[in-house]
Amino acid sequence: MAITITEGNFKREVLDSPIPVLVDFWAEWCGPCKMIATIIDEISGEYAGKIKVCKLNVDQDGKVASQYSISAIPTLVIFKNGQPVEHMIGAQSKKVIVEKINKHCPPSPNSD
Repeated sequence: MAITITEGNFKREVLDSPIPVLVDFWAEWCGPCKMIATIIDEISGEYAGKIKVCKLNVDQDGKVASQYSISAIPTLVIFKNGQPVEHMIGAQSKKVIVEKINKHCPPSPNSD
């Protein structure tokens, strides 16, 4: 299950993470965000220990979204060593998301 990120825990959970972090910038009213929610949860389980998966609600924590110039949702950002290294804007297939993750961390043995 993805970790809920807020302005209060963003630095600790994302920027200070010893492993790469996938952040899903989303909102409750966003249809495409709901479409990829299951994929995000699957990736969270499949890559446990290799990448941290987090969700940030842009309506509740818009300041963080603004800091990273998030202007469309869903936007997925992979952070590595506290820096954004990959951006995916819009609903993406699991295959595309996994390919981007695999560029920044080794694949899990049970991933598709």
